[in-house]
Amino acid sequence: MTVPLTGTGTGTPLRTSTAVVVVVALALALFSLSTVETLPVGLLPLIADDLGVSRASVGRLVTGYGMVVAVASVPLTRLVRRVPRRTLLCALLALFVLANLVSAMAPGYWILFAARVTVALTHSVFWSVIASTATALFAPEVRGRVVAGLFSGLSLASVVGVPAGTWLGQQAGWRIPFVVMSGFGFLALVAVAVLLPSRAGEEGDGTAGAEPSRRRFLVLMTATALVVCGVFTGYTYITVFLTDVTGLSQSAVAPLLLGSGVAGIAGTGLAGARVDRRPRATMVPAVALLTATMFGLRLLGDRTFAAVCLVALLGFAMSAMTTALQSRILHVAPGSTEIASAVGSSVFNVGIAGGSLVGGLLLPTGLGVRGAVLVGGVLAVGGLAVLLSEPWVVRQGERRAAVRGGVPDMSA
Repeated sequence: MTVPLTGTGTGTPLRTSTAVVVVVALALALFSLSTVETLPVGLLPLIADDLGVSRASVGRLVTGYGMVVAVASVPLTRLVRRVPRRTLLCALLALFVLANLVSAMAPGYWILFAARVTVALTHSVFWSVIASTATALFAPEVRGRVVAGLFSGLSLASVVGVPAGTWLGQQAGWRIPFVVMSGFGFLALVAVAVLLPSRAGEEGDGTAGAEPSRRRFLVLMTATALVVCGVFTGYTYITVFLTDVTGLSQSAVAPLLLGSGVAGIAGTGLAGARVDRRPRATMVPAVALLTATMFGLRLLGDRTFAAVCLVALLGFAMSAMTTALQSRILHVAPGSTEIASAVGSSVFNVGIAGGSLVGGLLLPTGLGVRGAVLVGGVLAVGGLAVLLSEPWVVRQGERRAAVRGGVPDMSA
C-alpha cells in the first residue's frame, strides 16, 4: 500500500509503512527534545552539587531554554525556510546529539548553559517544521492523526522521559540521562536520513494552510496565549498546591503527576481521532475543560479525591488542546505553516513564562497558591471567550471587506 507523498515535489509514492516509521522517528526526536527541556528540574540538586552552583542557577537552565525558544522560533524558521527538509532535520538532530554530549561532559556551569542554549535553538526550528514535514507524507484527511502520533512523543516525555531520566540520574549520575537522550536523537537522525525523501515538505499542500485565514489565526494565537498563561499560573506551582492545600505528602505528588501524564496520552489520542473531522470543535471543548478544571481546583482542591481527579483532567485537557492547536495551526495558517508553527511555539512558551511569572508574584501574597489557581482560571476564561468569538470576528472582517468593495484576502 502507498500514500501520496504530498508536497515532496517528486511525484514518488512512499509506502505507508515507511511514512509511519518516519513519523515514529520524528516522535522519538520530539520525545528526546521535550525530555531534555525539563530534565534539569528532576536532576536539580545533583547538578547543583556537582557543579558547585545554587539550585536557582540550575533552575535558570530551564527558564533560559524556554526564553530562547520563545524568542528564536520565528526568526530562525524564516532563516532556514529554503533549506531542504531532510537536510535541515538531519542537521538539527546532529546538533542535538552533539549538544547533549557536551552537556554530559560539561566541566562547569557555563559550558552546560551554552549547550542548553544550543539545544533550545535546535528545538526552536525543529518544533516549527516537524508537523508540516510529517503531515506532507500523508493524505490531508488523516493529518490530525499524524499530528497526534507526533505529539505522543511530547506526552511520553512527561510520563516516561523526565521521571525515568530523573531516576537514572539518581542511580548513575546526572550526566548519563543526557547521553541516553543523545542516543535517542541519533536513532531518529539515522531514520530520517535514510527514509525521509530529499524533497519532503517542500512547496506542497503541507506548507500552506488548508483554509488560510489571518483573522482566525490571530484569534487562535490570542486565545492560546491567555489559556496557556492561565493554566501555568497555577500548574507551575501544582506541587505546592497539592501539599499545602490538598494535604498530600511529597511522596504522593509524583505518582499523581504520573497519572496526569497518562491521562494526557489519552487526551492526545482522543483529540487526534476527532480533529480531522472537526478541528475547531475539538479545540473549544478542550479549552473549556481546562478552564473548568482550574476553577474546580480552586473550589474543591482541599478534597483529596476531587484534587486527584482534577489534576488528571488537567493533563487530559492540556494534551488534547495542544494536539488540536497544532492541527488548527496547520488548517488556518495564513501563509507558511512552518512560520505559523513557529509563531505558535513562541506564543506557547511566552504563555508558560508569563503564567509562571504571574503565579510567582501571587504566591507570597495573601492570595497564595489558591489565588494563583483562581487568577489562572480567569485568564483561561478570557482565552475561551476569545476562541468563541472567532465566527463573529470573521463575519466582521467580511462585512468590512464588502463595504470597501474588496475581497477578503486570507483574512476572512
